Amino acid sequence: MSELSPATNSDTSDFSNVGRARWWRRGFFASQTAYVAAALVVIMIVMSFLSSAFLSPGNLANVAKNFSFVGIVTLGVTLVIVTGGIDLSVGSTMALSAITCAIVMQAVSGTVLDSVPLAGMLVSLAAGLGVALLIGLANGLLIARVGLSPFVTTLGMLSIVRGLAYAVTEGRGQAPTGPDVNLFYDITDGNIAGVPVAIIYLLVLAVIIGVVLHHTAFGRHVFALGGNEKAAALTGIAVERVKIAVYVLSALSAGFAGILMVGWLGSAPANLATGYELTIIAAAVIGGANLNGGIGGPAGAVIGALLIEVIRNGLVLAGINAYWQIVLVGGIIILAVLVDRLRTLRMTT
Repeated sequence: MSELSPATNSDTSDFSNVGRARWWRRGFFASQTAYVAAALVVIMIVMSFLSSAFLSPGNLANVAKNFSFVGIVTLGVTLVIVTGGIDLSVGSTMALSAITCAIVMQAVSGTVLDSVPLAGMLVSLAAGLGVALLIGLANGLLIARVGLSPFVTTLGMLSIVRGLAYAVTEGRGQAPTGPDVNLFYDITDGNIAGVPVAIIYLLVLAVIIGVVLHHTAFGRHVFALGGNEKAAALTGIAVERVKIAVYVLSALSAGFAGILMVGWLGSAPANLATGYELTIIAAAVIGGANLNGGIGGPAGAVIGALLIEVIRNGLVLAGINAYWQIVLVGGIIILAVLVDRLRTLRMTT
């Protein structure tokens, strides 16, 4: 009778090498976020050689502030994309929330609320975020309950909300006023220890969303919907409730970013954040969110938004026509999807 021979050192070494190879391919370098982070570092190094102004404190502060607005909304949109949905209405939501906040602040100025500290500002902030919540709720109900296509629904909402922004303002910008206006500017466009508050908000929200996605039942349900919605429903997950929640969170992130932009710009124009939805979705996809659902996270959202802003800033410093930025964003989206596709194929072979 023959016996099974024990594994030799050579065999053990082979198995060990295979294990390391698999870890190498499934670990850090299996993440699109890692590739994008590496590309970001390389691009920043190249930009620093091409322009001495790139690493100046003023320019870095400008990059941080600009990308934080897109990054905040990208966090919310990433939640939607992870479930397999899409939200094209975020740019318009940013505008209408900002306009609502500014108009309400104007309206309550000179009323009894002036005698109550912070009352006027808090009411204005609540109004702006309330509008965003209603937009997200409308998107969620139409998609989850009525069964409409996320693309078509949010595309229609984009037009409706942008039209309301123009109709309410008649195309004129709205500036916040009242006794709390200076405090409003401090909390939306101020600095803490030299760091813009917008970037602090972004990082705090990224940590919160990271914890929610990876350490709560809600986060597991979000990923389950993107992986297989029918299977998620069969396991008892409240699919409609989760879908509505992610669209509400996406809209709230857009509303919050829009209000922050009021402090940055000093007013809320009707064309605020026009076209931002493309940049935001690009940031999410570049950061590793899969448009088919099931994959995505806050780290990728932040890195993707920063990469786009670094490239945009570099083009400005290089004196390249700003219209080429639109071409670049589209190209980056296609490239990111292509890289993700090639990476997926490599992992399955």
